[in-house]
Amino acid sequence: MNKSLVLAALIAAAALAACGKKEEAAPAPAAEAPAAVASAADSAASAADAAASAANSAATSAAAAADTAASAAGTAVGNAADAAGAAAAAATSAAASAAADAAHAAASAASK
Repeated sequence: MNKSLVLAALIAAAALAACGKKEEAAPAPAAEAPAAVASAADSAASAADAAASAANSAATSAAAAADTAASAAGTAVGNAADAAGAAAAAATSAAASAAADAAHAAASAASK
């Protein structure tokens, strides 16, 4: 009878232990992590493309601005050269006219 009692107690303990256990949650599938990594990689590639496009656009704008500045500088140099030439011509004409007037005045004074 002691063996029967020990055996019954052992079976009861095993049954109670089995009833008290809770089912463990299944671990999350490992396939979700690579999908998130792939999505992040796609986002990073898209951001890199956008940055490259913006840099290209900025470089194009800078080149256009440099061309415009060079053209304006060339025009300014040309205008300055034209103005200097006109001023030199006017000074030469004024000097020649003054010399002619002085010569005429000297000749007029000498003849009196």
